[in-house]
Amino acid sequence: MKGVIAASTLPLLAAALTRRAGYSIKSEHPVPAQWQKLDRAPADHRLDMRIGLKQANFDELERQLYDVSSPSSSNYGQHLSTDGIHSLVAPAEDTLKDVLAWLGDHGVEELDFTPARDWIKVSLPVSKVEDLLNTEYHHYVHEDGMSTVRTAEWSLPHHLHKSISTIQPTNSFFGLGLKKHAPIEKRESHVVGGDVVLDASSISLATGDTIEAVCNVSLVTPTCVRTLYNTINYTVQSADKNIMAFTNYLGEVDDRKDAELMLARFRPDAVSEAYSFKKISIDGGTVNDRLNSTNLAAPVGLEGNLDTQAMISIGYPTPMISYSTGGSPPFKPDLFTTEDTNEPYLVWLDYILSQPDPLPSVISTSYGDDEQTVPEDYAKAVCAGFAQLGARGVTLFFSSGDNGIGANGYCYSNDGSNSSTFLPAFPAGCPYVTTVGGTYQFEPEVAVFRNRSGAIYTAGGGFSNYFPAPKYQGSVVSDYIDSVVKPLDYEGLYNPAGRGYPDIAGQSLYYSVYWNETLRPISGTSMSSPLVAAIFALVNDALIAAGKPVLGFLNPWIYEKGYTALNDILSGAALGCDTEKGLPAAEGWDAVTGYGTPDFLKILDVLGVGDGSGWKDAKA
Repeated sequence: MKGVIAASTLPLLAAALTRRAGYSIKSEHPVPAQWQKLDRAPADHRLDMRIGLKQANFDELERQLYDVSSPSSSNYGQHLSTDGIHSLVAPAEDTLKDVLAWLGDHGVEELDFTPARDWIKVSLPVSKVEDLLNTEYHHYVHEDGMSTVRTAEWSLPHHLHKSISTIQPTNSFFGLGLKKHAPIEKRESHVVGGDVVLDASSISLATGDTIEAVCNVSLVTPTCVRTLYNTINYTVQSADKNIMAFTNYLGEVDDRKDAELMLARFRPDAVSEAYSFKKISIDGGTVNDRLNSTNLAAPVGLEGNLDTQAMISIGYPTPMISYSTGGSPPFKPDLFTTEDTNEPYLVWLDYILSQPDPLPSVISTSYGDDEQTVPEDYAKAVCAGFAQLGARGVTLFFSSGDNGIGANGYCYSNDGSNSSTFLPAFPAGCPYVTTVGGTYQFEPEVAVFRNRSGAIYTAGGGFSNYFPAPKYQGSVVSDYIDSVVKPLDYEGLYNPAGRGYPDIAGQSLYYSVYWNETLRPISGTSMSSPLVAAIFALVNDALIAAGKPVLGFLNPWIYEKGYTALNDILSGAALGCDTEKGLPAAEGWDAVTGYGTPDFLKILDVLGVGDGSGWKDAKA
């Protein structure tokens, strides 16, 4: 490894704060090196706080989650009811009583609760939060010029440490993949928000019935993906009983006119969905139907358009929902006193977990950040929320990231030691989500890695430092480490006992997307996640038509038997951290493509629904 990043000059507050009697530090988290501490936050600046209470029976929820998600279980597919989940995650009476008494002693009485009462929501001025948590909030500015209000540590009375799992926003500098946005010009290539954008005006489109005839690495079309993954002749049978969805953050939008143009060109039978899919605004999330001058100048809409157009073009006529969540840090420094500083995943989870059944059977999210920017207590609280969705029968897909094992020149710990380390991603490393890596080329597919043959980013992969390898992964992670990683001499740079990701992969280079009424191929695992999610929406369609339950939490099925229906990827690597070989693709599971890419017809066969009408159409 090479390159040096100075250790953060932002010390924790331990030396600066006077310790209050009866209090001790609950959570302290280093400020990432890319953030600089500025002045104190105004005392009257309001924070929408979320207080996570210790869930009484999460271990039992996890047990039941695995039970209903494992094909070998007699309870496979018998997903939990909302009331049943609430009974497991509700806090004990003494826990709730102690926390309410503490808040009441500080005059905090106007509270909102989640349905399970495991989260308390309250809006408070910074001065009150500082008093409650014996801390100080400051403005912090990112090297990209964005800013937020945070603290590096916070405290609680001793007796509440076991009652409260996390409180946010406090010391999380999670920026949802905060990246620079380059200007978009018609005849150049750029990296925009992590996605590669090329001009498509000179790319010719092939036609035909074979992969060779319809697939062009310079412009991947819906016809190519549907042919490559064997969905092209499938007839959707359960559109009235199935829903697919994706999430927008950071002010992202999805433009209906752009969707119409893309579908008219590549999936004309689906054009109507461009104007009929449902948009839901959560906490002020942006849901305008057309890109406006502000969107174009930012620019935003690339990610939202990619997700919209990818999912409709593959999953139609399955109905789709886009969830746009507001309150997403970071924000502009001149908006300190007006911009919401909520942690966006908590806001989205508040909403989705409170919704009645049926929920979407698949939900794709193309956002994430380095795990070390996220306090462990926050990461575990969010991950536990994802587990609740899996138990209700929702498959959550997350992109694995676009920086391989870590961006070159940034692979250093932020714990004060400034030691060299790989940089796993969150939520990609959460064990309750299905993480999607990236491939390109076609026969065979290759893990996307930066080289001279056309691929211009490297798909993410690695091992979590926060979450141990879950039981459904069995020995596959340790086998891969023993046979592939250890010979590369990366000792001390990763956690060999950590949850390995991704689980699965999909095409992620140069998908055909319209933005501002112009076709622009866009790349990144933010492409592979919605594409794979839409394919599994079709799998759920076939299951519903056969009278079977949807897949729900997918990973136990993948690792127990579903891997036999995936295309194993044998070349490419998750590069980065100034390594030459990174984490290479290999036979079986690997830390760049998981078990590989989906073969729709084989998946239906493994699930025992290969004799449905949709399957017959595909086989004909």
